[in-house]
Amino acid sequence: MSAITGLTTSGPAIDVLIPAIEKDLATLPYVIDSLRRYVRHPISHIYIVSPNSSRIRNLCARKGCIFVNETTVLPFTKKDIHYSSSRWNRSGWLYQQLLKMNGDQICRENFFLVIDADTVLIRPHHFRSGGKSIFYCRSWSQPEYFRTYRKLMGVAAPSPKSFVTHYMLFERAKLAGLKRKIEARHGVSWHAAILRSIDRKKQFGFSEFETYANYVYSRDSTSVLLKKANNKALSTSAAALGTTRLQKLARTYRSLSFHHRKGYSIPAKR
Repeated sequence: MSAITGLTTSGPAIDVLIPAIEKDLATLPYVIDSLRRYVRHPISHIYIVSPNSSRIRNLCARKGCIFVNETTVLPFTKKDIHYSSSRWNRSGWLYQQLLKMNGDQICRENFFLVIDADTVLIRPHHFRSGGKSIFYCRSWSQPEYFRTYRKLMGVAAPSPKSFVTHYMLFERAKLAGLKRKIEARHGVSWHAAILRSIDRKKQFGFSEFETYANYVYSRDSTSVLLKKANNKALSTSAAALGTTRLQKLARTYRSLSFHHRKGYSIPAKR
């Protein structure tokens, strides 16, 4: 996707952080293109955090992104997380959230955008306005996210809306402050406190977006603006969407999330 003429960038420069694995290669090129097309801030760097994959390294080289080996981000790896049952395994899902929570150690700008590797923006987005951060929201969440938040923080999440909407702007200083607060309260590293606080019998035990945004909101609700995410989940592939359908979807939605189905491991030719 090429940049749209006439749309200008404004506000603070930001970095972007995208955790990814090889099965994301079908959508990841479209995610990167959509960021450059629709994010209305100067983007300094796009960091792709991934296992050591030559295919993802090649994509980073083609797209002008910075590859980050995920094993360098935290003092443990996915194999050290045991979060599964006989019916499901959420270890990788949880590991990616903890990688995002350490984004302040990867990104260099004061603000960085985290976006899921299966979510494509289809309309212009601002993430700062009038000195406030814009959080995109939806109306439902998982009860376990808030139980874990209370265990971590000692207070209930204000949760005016759900902040689990596939992308979020983090402020490095506030993220670092959240992690320090967790460590001071629990007397262990922030990631150890999170791992201890999760009910491992439940599938959805923690949300990095819900935790960070509720922390920021609870400190000063006037420092954020809330907007409807208007995200649409699709089971088709990003490559299958033509311009006409995209334009029609963009009249109602801000972003599209593509579920991984059989055949999704085929890399897009972008």
